[in-house]
Amino acid sequence: MAGFTGFDEAALDFYDDLETDNSRTFFETHREVYQRSVREPMEALTAGLAEQFGEARLFRPHRDVRFAKDKSPYKTHQGASVSVADRTGWYVELSAAGVRVAGGCWGTTPEVLARIRRDLAGRPGDELERVLADARSRGLEVGGDTLRTAPRGWSRDHPRIELLRRTSLHLSRGYGFEPVIHSSALVGRVRHDWELMRPLVDWLAARAG
Repeated sequence: MAGFTGFDEAALDFYDDLETDNSRTFFETHREVYQRSVREPMEALTAGLAEQFGEARLFRPHRDVRFAKDKSPYKTHQGASVSVADRTGWYVELSAAGVRVAGGCWGTTPEVLARIRRDLAGRPGDELERVLADARSRGLEVGGDTLRTAPRGWSRDHPRIELLRRTSLHLSRGYGFEPVIHSSALVGRVRHDWELMRPLVDWLAARAG
C-alpha cells in the first residue's frame, strides 16, 4: 500500500454532493471517486498509525436503515476506528466538514458503565478529572451522550454528577479544511492528538476489561 499523501478536494466534493443526492444512482456513478479519494487514502492514513495504535477498521459506506426513520442509504462521512476494549479506542472521520479525530468510549454495556460510575465516585475519579482538565487545556473537546437526570441510585447533588450522567465519553478535535488534511503531515497530526487522548482511552479501557 502506498503511503498517505493527503485527502484531495475531490473527497470533500464527494461528500458535499452526497449530502445533496444521497442515492444509489449517485453513489454508483461516483464509486471510483469514493474508492480513489476517500477509502484508499483513509486506509493509507490508518496504516501509518497502526504500529503505534493498532489496526483500524474502516466503516462501510452503507447505513443500516432497517429501524431508522431516515432511509438515506449512505453515510455522509467515512469513519475508521481502532478498538482497544469494549467500544473504546480511537476514531478518525472524513466528511464534507473536513477531518475530525476522537478518542474515548462510545457507549458500553450496563456492567461496564456501572464499573465506570463506581470508580468515578472514588479516588480514580480524581484521576479522570485531571485527565479531562489537561485535555481541555490542550484544546481538545469533551463530548459524549448524557442522561437528562441522575442515573438510578445516584444523587443529583453528587459532586461529580455531570460525569456520572455520561453514558459515553470522548475527546475530539476538528481540523476542518486546514491545509494539513491535504498532505502527508496529517499522519503526524493525528498521531499527536491520539496520544493526547491516550490517558482517557486507557482509563476507560481499564474499566471495560
